[in-house]
Amino acid sequence: MRWRPMRAADLAAVGAIAARLHAGHPESPAVFAERLALAPEGCRVLAGPEETVRGYALTHPWRAAAPPPLDALLGALPAAPDAWHIHDVALLPEARGAGHVAALLRALDAAAAARGLGWATLVALAGAAPYWRRHGFREAAASGAGAAALASYGAGARLMRRPLR
Repeated sequence: MRWRPMRAADLAAVGAIAARLHAGHPESPAVFAERLALAPEGCRVLAGPEETVRGYALTHPWRAAAPPPLDALLGALPAAPDAWHIHDVALLPEARGAGHVAALLRALDAAAAARGLGWATLVALAGAAPYWRRHGFREAAASGAGAAALASYGAGARLMRRPLR
């Protein structure tokens, strides 16, 4: 399996994986399509044999202190982002444990560095913070509208970030 750029033709498979793995945190197909349109360089799929999609990543430039709300259209990327936001990474069970997330993070770090961004951020759903700590992320405070956005992910969700420089 390998990460490759996401294409519009992959969106149905991405939506199916999201529905299977994130049933408690549903998002509209329009959210996935918009992320791909706004930041194609940050949207990837993990493709298996015969190009079968086994996972996906939706990421984009954003602001470190204020994650976007769950299931919300962005409209546009911020004019002066300071972080590369990992909106969602989802791998089917058969794709886990082989280092695919670490490989993805290295590629995303390179994309963020090319833009001069200082942070990688994400929202860890309840119980997922220990996993992301193993990848160098630490809990961070959400400020202003970021606190309300964080609440949209449910109880126990944590804003996390790690420096890129």
